[in-house]
Amino acid sequence: MVRIAERRKVIELRKQGATYSDIRAKINISKSTLSDWLRSYPLTKTQTNLLEKSKTRNKKFAIERFRSTMHMKKEKRLSVLYKQEKKRWISLNRREIELAGIFLYWGEGNKRLNGPISLNNTDPYVLKFTLYWLKSVFKIPKHKIRVHLHLYSDMDTKLEMKYWSRELNFSLSQFNKPYIKTSKRSDIDQKGYGHGTCGLSVSDVRLKEKIMMDIKAISDYYSSKI
Repeated sequence: MVRIAERRKVIELRKQGATYSDIRAKINISKSTLSDWLRSYPLTKTQTNLLEKSKTRNKKFAIERFRSTMHMKKEKRLSVLYKQEKKRWISLNRREIELAGIFLYWGEGNKRLNGPISLNNTDPYVLKFTLYWLKSVFKIPKHKIRVHLHLYSDMDTKLEMKYWSRELNFSLSQFNKPYIKTSKRSDIDQKGYGHGTCGLSVSDVRLKEKIMMDIKAISDYYSSKI
């Protein structure tokens, strides 16, 4: 009687669309017995379709859950690494800040010898460090620094000027007239930080020569070590 009752329950679950795994999770029964009892009870096409949809949903959910878990792990790992590196590097002394700025200028600055000290970037933090470098290392008064923007034709000029003025704590009177590109920001794939390109410039021939000779000295020395 016990086996008859089990068999009836198994068949009822099967008629409801349960898979072998579903049934065995509810009833302690061997695969061979289950196969024998359900030989004449295959899933209907409708039940199979529903099962496939369920599998797809479960798979998508599992993928999203995995992504979320991995994202949280990454955020935690980066947080720990950030604290470690911050403790290691902060704060830099004057010579270290000067050297960091020289390398930044080597990569991003205007290197024409008879031109102004000028560095352009879309990242406000790069510009903030450049500003700190100019003020703290070279004692450049802030009122001697000019700001110039490169914007796209579909950007609000006044709004972007206010953004950079606020970010860098500059008066709008220190801004040159923005250069407006004929292209549109909406047409490009790499949109940067969304506020165009900002540049800081200082007209100081002697300081520009010093920075360029700093770069040349470092370049000459280390390129000879290859």
